[in-house]
Amino acid sequence: MKIPFFSKNKTSNAIKISKSKIAGKKVSKTVTKSSGKKAKVIIYSTKTCPWCKKTKEFLKANKIPFTNKDVGSSSKNSEEMFKKSGQQGVPVTDIGGKIIIGFNEGKLKKALGL
Repeated sequence: MKIPFFSKNKTSNAIKISKSKIAGKKVSKTVTKSSGKKAKVIIYSTKTCPWCKKTKEFLKANKIPFTNKDVGSSSKNSEEMFKKSGQQGVPVTDIGGKIIIGFNEGKLKKALGL
């Protein structure tokens, strides 16, 4: 089942969600770009941040694979997050280039097509 595309911005690739079905049941969700490649989901977080934990739990509950980058223990990750978002607070979630600051379930669902 294909879900309609939405644009990150006017000049970027669109992102879509591809849902696999086995025996009529949804079994996985994969974030993909229109080029067919998987869009990366990256969360910038710290070990002690409760909103980071909530964001990661949300992604896990929706079976969305993601990469966690701890900005508390890596200045490289911290600098990368700041370059992408202009923010120093966490969590920052990068979904195929779309930046979501803080835990915002509505924005996460929209960006992931849930």
